[in-house]
Amino acid sequence: MAHPRSLVIRPFSSLTRAVAFAGVLLSSASAWDRHADCTGDYCGALVIVAPGEPDILLPPVSITAISRDIDEQLFRKLADIGMSGNTIGDADFQPDLALRWRWEGPTTLVFQLDPRARWHDGHAVTATDVAFTYDVYVDSVIASSSRPGLRFISGVTARDSLTVVFKFQKRYPEMFYDAVYQMRILPAHLLRDLPRDQWKTAPFGRAPVGDGPYRFVRWKASETLELIADSTYTGAGGRAHIRRLIWRFTPNLPVAVTQLTAGEADATETLGPPQFVKQAQAAPQLAIYPYRGSAYGYLGFNLTAPGDTTQPHPLFGSRELRRALVMAIDRNRLVQSVFGDLAKVPPGPMSQLSWIWDPATRALPYDSAGAARALTRLGWVDSDGDGIRDKGGRALSFHILVPTTSGIRRQYARLLQESFRVAGVDVQLDEVDFSLFLARAKAGQFDAVLNAWSTEVTPSAGIPQTWTAAGVGGGRSNYGRYVNPAFDRLVDRAVTSATSRAAARRTWRSAIEMFNQDAPGIFLFAPDNVAAVDRRVAGVTIRPDSWLALLRTWRIPADKLTERDRVDP
Repeated sequence: MAHPRSLVIRPFSSLTRAVAFAGVLLSSASAWDRHADCTGDYCGALVIVAPGEPDILLPPVSITAISRDIDEQLFRKLADIGMSGNTIGDADFQPDLALRWRWEGPTTLVFQLDPRARWHDGHAVTATDVAFTYDVYVDSVIASSSRPGLRFISGVTARDSLTVVFKFQKRYPEMFYDAVYQMRILPAHLLRDLPRDQWKTAPFGRAPVGDGPYRFVRWKASETLELIADSTYTGAGGRAHIRRLIWRFTPNLPVAVTQLTAGEADATETLGPPQFVKQAQAAPQLAIYPYRGSAYGYLGFNLTAPGDTTQPHPLFGSRELRRALVMAIDRNRLVQSVFGDLAKVPPGPMSQLSWIWDPATRALPYDSAGAARALTRLGWVDSDGDGIRDKGGRALSFHILVPTTSGIRRQYARLLQESFRVAGVDVQLDEVDFSLFLARAKAGQFDAVLNAWSTEVTPSAGIPQTWTAAGVGGGRSNYGRYVNPAFDRLVDRAVTSATSRAAARRTWRSAIEMFNQDAPGIFLFAPDNVAAVDRRVAGVTIRPDSWLALLRTWRIPADKLTERDRVDP
């Protein structure tokens, strides 16, 4: 494992110069925007409506799905995954920032960068930027959620200005995937002097400078964010066809769908429950695009005491209690109540996009009678006849942390509350805005959390990030602090030792079945995704792992332009 370098505090004057330069760049970007040509298919404005807004636009510390979508347009990878979704080897990957690559022995991978690539401030993109980016992503102070996915890379160095060398600890099937998919390359000349403990609040994250097909224009908090196509972009497929991208932030999904069907917006990632799909289908200007969902939702138990992670949680520190609570919930009934036929109950911590999805994976069943017997055996009985089990004068009661921005999770919270009440468990809901939800989840300040993750194509990154010891602490993604060394060993074996996808699938199944028996959470839903896009937009292709990955190829034909498309910002 590579060791992250120590935190170096740079002089404040250097940081001030970088921030001042970012402000100059923002002004020049706006000027470029006002005078940009709009001809033929290189025109139009796409308004994307989304519940919530980004946390920050700085990829190593960005955590929300909408941040990922916007980062996708601003920052490039060395290479990108193809439509096949194959993560084994490098044959199906497409060049991006790197024009080509070669293997120098079994554990050395060499990339040759595109000499035309430029940051949006005009500086050349170099191998130094790639080496700097790796150093940032593995830094324990940055605590990137992608850090576990880089754990088998021992170092990244610049051989010359356009040649970058990756060294791995061992050979394994998804080496190339780890090298290119986990990191979006960052501008070292603008970020090198930023103290690592300030990255999560850096001004750069509100006005980023990238090298992607779109450049940043402005971000109006809680309202809109705008990007403009970069006419100098040299990546795969050339410059973006749609000139302007505007994200409009809404408080929840119903508002988003209403704006979409009313013609006030052009696209949304997913319509959610059946009633919203039907609402969009009835709007004549919208086209519907079903695709495999990349998210799963779950109720995660906190295995440590809120406020003191050195101590077990007074309830969920008990494996047998967690198992009883899992068996008390009819997950199939809940998924039908919320999604109808547009979601499935996941067999573990995975979305339908994952290639390890296997309905035959053993999990704890719904068994209300068995759950009742287990709770009684643990000493939780209703001694005072109030309908709630208790033990030693303490009621069987806990709180669920829920974000107010998610209508689906709020609906699930109430269904869970009622299901647990029937089982003799008192549940209170802590519904908070998303920023507080995220802060409390990261800090472990909760009993149980109703969360959802958007996953990658492969489980090799997401599961280590969110369910192994590698994801614990430091603001990382294993919020419930579930740690089982035996499970971690199986995960590492599935990632590094399997000689084929079939062999890896068998090892993953063993790992997930062990995980399910430990019951660190209740895995509730894995939805199908149904996107909606205005029919005037042509060439819409959605890649399931990232719905806007190919946005630069979408276009609005000249004869379909509306007044909104013709208005300069």
